[in-house]
Amino acid sequence: MAHEEVIPFHDGEIQVQTRAGVRAEAEQLSRVISKTLKPAAVEFLRAQPFAIAGSISPDDRVWASLLTGVPGFVQSIDPQTIQIKTNFSTTDPLHQSLQSNSQIGLLIIDLANRRRLRVNGRVTIATIDYLQIQIQQAFFNCPKYIQTREVEFSSEPLPSPKVQVRNLLTDADRDAIAQTDTFFIASTHSQQGADVSHRGGYPGFVRVIDATTLVFPDYVGNNMFQTLGNLSVNPNAGLLLIDFEQGHTLQLSGQAKIVWDAEQLKRFVGAQRLIEFSIEQVRETQHATPLRWRFGELFDRKSAITAKLSGG
Repeated sequence: MAHEEVIPFHDGEIQVQTRAGVRAEAEQLSRVISKTLKPAAVEFLRAQPFAIAGSISPDDRVWASLLTGVPGFVQSIDPQTIQIKTNFSTTDPLHQSLQSNSQIGLLIIDLANRRRLRVNGRVTIATIDYLQIQIQQAFFNCPKYIQTREVEFSSEPLPSPKVQVRNLLTDADRDAIAQTDTFFIASTHSQQGADVSHRGGYPGFVRVIDATTLVFPDYVGNNMFQTLGNLSVNPNAGLLLIDFEQGHTLQLSGQAKIVWDAEQLKRFVGAQRLIEFSIEQVRETQHATPLRWRFGELFDRKSAITAKLSGG
């Protein structure tokens, strides 16, 4: 049986890996990246009721969108193809993005068990009923920084979604962001396409500087730097925050800048780098999903950093 060709890193990823001093380690880790779904990934997809999608709108903005459904709404058709039952709103940026750009990044995450699968590719079929995606990259990520939450469908009738679009954060937005322990970030590369990643930390790890600016830390991770690699060559990015108790979402689109300055890093304990995010558009959707998440426990970030530094 021939060994599947390893998907190479692009220029931005190599640049960040080199600057971070982890180029050799990243090359070793690249073997986890595949163009096909392994059996464990196929089974994992069938059990999940939500996913995060990254897309590029016609005006080149990048968005992260929430997709939800009965487990099985995301499933494998064959080892190189997945299908998603399209239940997202036509008002969501994802709908318009796919009219003009087939690139899509997916993060399918099981918060309860701290498991996450990234699948990046291109939409080959888009109908009112489903999306079909040709896989370009697929791999499981480590459980670092995932806060555990049990998911269930709300038994209450779901009001119609209510969308508000603005250019500045409201006071309520700022409060929600300042208290969050989890968000998702979408980024893109001209050849490799769209990607979505999870970010987690203790409440307060995202700092609101003003109505259009956020700063958050980049902690010790898997050292492949897909997100930061994308941002190093294309600053356009999208953030998604979920109100886990009420089912609302906050989508932010703007530009991200990697900050390496040692003095600024001192303001964030454990930070290896910082990301400064300049907001260009805000989309708040109330009653975006019938899913509700019950909080479990925070990830022990200090233990993760200690294990990494000690070689564990």
